[in-house]
Amino acid sequence: MSDFFLTIYTDFNDVVTRSAVGTQINMKTMERSIQLNQASSVYALMLNNCSVNETDENCTATKREEDGVNLILQSSLTFILSIITIATILSNAFVIATISQSRKLHTPANFLIASLAVTDLLVSVLVMPICVIYTVSHTWTLGQILCDIWLSSDITCCTASILHLCVIALDRYWAVTDAVGYSKKRTPARAAGMIATAWVIAISISLPPLFWRQEKAEEVTSCSVNTDHIFYTIYSTFGAFYIPTLLLIALYGKIYIEARRRIFKNCPSKAGKRLTSAHLITNSPGSESSTSPLNYRTQETTAAETCSPAHVWQVKVTVSDSLLDKKRISAAREKKATKTLGIILGAYIICWLPFFIYTLLVPLCSTCTFYPELFDFFTWLGYLNSLINPIIYTMSNEDFKKAFHKLIRFKCCRH
Repeated sequence: MSDFFLTIYTDFNDVVTRSAVGTQINMKTMERSIQLNQASSVYALMLNNCSVNETDENCTATKREEDGVNLILQSSLTFILSIITIATILSNAFVIATISQSRKLHTPANFLIASLAVTDLLVSVLVMPICVIYTVSHTWTLGQILCDIWLSSDITCCTASILHLCVIALDRYWAVTDAVGYSKKRTPARAAGMIATAWVIAISISLPPLFWRQEKAEEVTSCSVNTDHIFYTIYSTFGAFYIPTLLLIALYGKIYIEARRRIFKNCPSKAGKRLTSAHLITNSPGSESSTSPLNYRTQETTAAETCSPAHVWQVKVTVSDSLLDKKRISAAREKKATKTLGIILGAYIICWLPFFIYTLLVPLCSTCTFYPELFDFFTWLGYLNSLINPIIYTMSNEDFKKAFHKLIRFKCCRH
């Protein structure tokens, strides 16, 4: 019996001891948590005091460093975007001046390129300078009315620029597939009608947001297209980019196929009808002495015929280079035109595809995270297409190069 009570007593002491140790551990844990909370509270209080008490030396130094870094970043960004804007203005202005000064370039096809340059010039003058200020400051300070004008100009001019690429591709497609018939229809009036159609479509895409614009009582601090109207977002993105892109791919695909067909057709390696010039060789066996050339004629020749000894002994046959040179030149031009089309389409898609994917996802994906910096980058990548267009279209055309060099020399000589 005594052993039973002794066992109970021992177990009771063990339980008490363990509970006491556990209590001490819990107390120490609570003390540590209290100390951590106090430390965080002190740190937060220091931050609050730093924001309130701006005269503190440490706070002032930290703030100066942050302001200095922000100033450097803003200055660098302003410089880069300003360079892009100025380069876009100058390149498109030179294209317009080159076409206007050279009579040789006064063709309907070049009128379309000049109209594209005018559209890109409007982008660089009306849209890009204001976008530089807004991108750097991230705050709109120009009021609601100027915001609406700027957004309308942005949508109209950028859409018109894209549609001009479609117009040029359509003109090129008709010229390649129906060269004889379209040459009669390819008039300045037809080019003007195509340009007017592009602008009408662009304006119809930019106008709807003005109808549901609402005056805001508070001060306007941001300027962007309202994405609450999902149907308008789908209508504008498809009308300004997705449908024109499909049209460009289809047209350039057919132009590429036609160009490849012509390249193989004009390949001079195949035997066929050739323009030849034959002269009797004087003092040769089996021929009379004569120095008069035979008339030019077209004949069927094969490799066996041209290499036979009879022809070598009696008649010196010279294949005229004029026809072969024309074929080689034509094939080289088709290759260059095909390469240019690939560059144009690739540059256009790289510049504008990210922006329109981002714009379409904003109203459709409510759970996605969107970053303003990414939107700014995609916007300026699209504007960069207005700088690339005049470079591609002029550098791929020899007439443009010659006229451009003449214009530069003329300007330099005058000064």
